[in-house]
Amino acid sequence: MNIGFAGLGTMGLPMAANLLRAGRPLHVWNRTAGRCAPLLELGAARAGSIDALCRECDVVMFMLFDEAALDAVLGRHAPAFGSRVRGRTIVHLGTTAPVYSAALARDLRACGARYVEAPVSGSRVQAERGELVGMLSGDDDALDAVQPLLAPLCRRLFRCGAVPGALRMKLAVNHYLIAIVAALAETVHAGRAAGVDVALLREVLDAGPMASEVSRIKLDKLVHDEFSPQAAVRDVATIAERVLAQADDAGAQAPLMRACASLYRRACDEGLGGLDMAGVIRVLAGSS
Repeated sequence: MNIGFAGLGTMGLPMAANLLRAGRPLHVWNRTAGRCAPLLELGAARAGSIDALCRECDVVMFMLFDEAALDAVLGRHAPAFGSRVRGRTIVHLGTTAPVYSAALARDLRACGARYVEAPVSGSRVQAERGELVGMLSGDDDALDAVQPLLAPLCRRLFRCGAVPGALRMKLAVNHYLIAIVAALAETVHAGRAAGVDVALLREVLDAGPMASEVSRIKLDKLVHDEFSPQAAVRDVATIAERVLAQADDAGAQAPLMRACASLYRRACDEGLGGLDMAGVIRVLAGSS
């Protein structure tokens, strides 16, 4: 089976690298061609265009920023769309609105393609380690074909029913994640302002029952004021708004997420979009 991968950003690059390290023959393409270089050194073949990638591959995985990027790359509203996807299995690894994914699934099926929704939970660290958590939706035959291909990327894979079940699950997971990291940022900010030794605070939290891989990684960033991105503020701001929309559409009260969405959007407005999501502490510090 020939596998293609498009979208070699913060998450996509290590994910594609893990496929290669697992011995999967891989064709790669990216709108910024230079991003392919590390994968070519690992043995990937570079496709000269998205048409070439689709033509050469049975399964094509996309880890793109948003709906507009995925539509543009697929040529969804252009005549090329049908010829690119027909007879192929399209795997959507990114986080988009569930309603978008459901519409994309219908368009792909109408063109004779199979579709798997496969968002992942985790940031760059987990992507590099092959320890993401994957959520899958689609027809059983497509899932049966794709699930073994995703195994090198994920610690666990969960089937979430029909599309867009996986994206609904991903937004529910991110509801919890975003609230945790915002709370950690607020905790460090308030503790520092109150004269607490935040390095010692980190040790206490790391030793206690509330500690997790996320809290340990983000507390390290918060204590050292080092915010190289694993999950960038701008991405989290967009996802927080999607999480809030899912809650609102369901008629569920979500005051914590409403506050988080506002905080992350403000961070973007203040030019902090390229920082790791823990960098939202700088909004709080600037307000003091």
